[in-house]
Amino acid sequence: QVHLVESGGGLVQAGGSLRLSCATSGRTSSTYDMAWFRQAPGKEREFVAGITWTGSSTYYADSVKGRFTISRDNAKNTVYLQMNTLKPEDTAVYCCAAHFGTNWSRITEYFTWGQGTQVTVSS
Repeated sequence: QVHLVESGGGLVQAGGSLRLSCATSGRTSSTYDMAWFRQAPGKEREFVAGITWTGSSTYYADSVKGRFTISRDNAKNTVYLQMNTLKPEDTAVYCCAAHFGTNWSRITEYFTWGQGTQVTVSS
């Protein structure tokens, strides 16, 4: 079983940066594709970024492309989301999740979720 714990959220001004971390644990946690999702109040959960277990391929939502970078350090069992040039519309709870399918945006293809970390961007 894979266990995920996010950290690094907080309050930042528009244009600022934050780096989120997702610590994974479990016998084979470093061999899973991983992704970040976010959910703003009153909105559906949406895909933000994904990374294959080797780190060789990454995928981004159009809304964050060029501003966010997903990476991983399998030796540390940690996945990161570097967020730059943050906008008020990036305000949400950010969760990491372990992916087993082929469609990164399909929530049903994720089998483990973290509890989330709040990111608030002030204007």
